Amino acid sequence: MIRVLLADDQPLVRSGIAMLLAAETDIEVVGECDDGAAAIELARRIRPDVVLMDVRMPGIDGVAATRQITAEAAGMRVLVLTSYHVDDAVRAALRAGASGFLLKDAVPDELTLAVRAVAAGEAWLDPAVTRALLTEFAALGEHRAPTTAELGRLTDRERQVLVQVAHGLSNAEIAARLHIGDATVKTHVGRVLMKLGLRDRAQAVAAAYRGGLMPPV
Repeated sequence: MIRVLLADDQPLVRSGIAMLLAAETDIEVVGECDDGAAAIELARRIRPDVVLMDVRMPGIDGVAATRQITAEAAGMRVLVLTSYHVDDAVRAALRAGASGFLLKDAVPDELTLAVRAVAAGEAWLDPAVTRALLTEFAALGEHRAPTTAELGRLTDRERQVLVQVAHGLSNAEIAARLHIGDATVKTHVGRVLMKLGLRDRAQAVAAAYRGGLMPPV
């Protein structure tokens, strides 16, 4: 069961999302709140798998709350909710450790897919703006580019998997493309993160571009 904490200061939006998630047999909404401070406190107390976080809330905003939550618990994932495709708050939230972002006007299926993907350790970015974000992270991302020596420690298969991650493919899609098992892909991704000192798949995407494994965007 994927345990979700929902943080949004708009009651109608929050209740609508909660109802959609409650209809899923593998997702449970374990907490709701309307500001960043409450999100931090609830995350500490109930330890959800995923925090659905609105970026704009009164008091402590979603960016600061994301930074605090991801710093305190590596196992908790944050999926940012926003009304805008890309703006400074979204960029800041991703740099603060969010695993991706979801537009509030997304269709219900996208919401559940995003929650499941983030809970599984994958990144979720709107395809329409992924390339723009990659360009910015390649130039301004907090994580440095991997060195030649670090990239050299990757096996050929790990480099192949990293390239597929940079193309935005899920573990299942990578497994199908490379004709290997899902569990094997997960193992390769974990080793890539460990060898390059990366936190998550979002950083792996930026590292692939900054390390020259992908063409400039």
